[in-house]
Amino acid sequence: MPNDKKSKFSIKEIVMRGTIIAVIISIPSLIVFVITWMIFDDLTTGVIIGMLIHFILMGFSLKISKKLLVKKSG
Repeated sequence: MPNDKKSKFSIKEIVMRGTIIAVIISIPSLIVFVITWMIFDDLTTGVIIGMLIHFILMGFSLKISKKLLVKKSG
């Protein structure tokens, strides 16, 4: 394997992109949880719906990470 620095990400870039993916996945789940909890006034319903949204977003996380973690050449 060639040791080409231009084709690799730095640690800072990996951390930044990983943080962006984590925010994209977790913030909508938390918002849905809180709104559902406030509307239905039931913690269990809020947790179930929040987890459902979280797992749906986890399914899309592979597509999101492929777009964010591809190094553009040029």
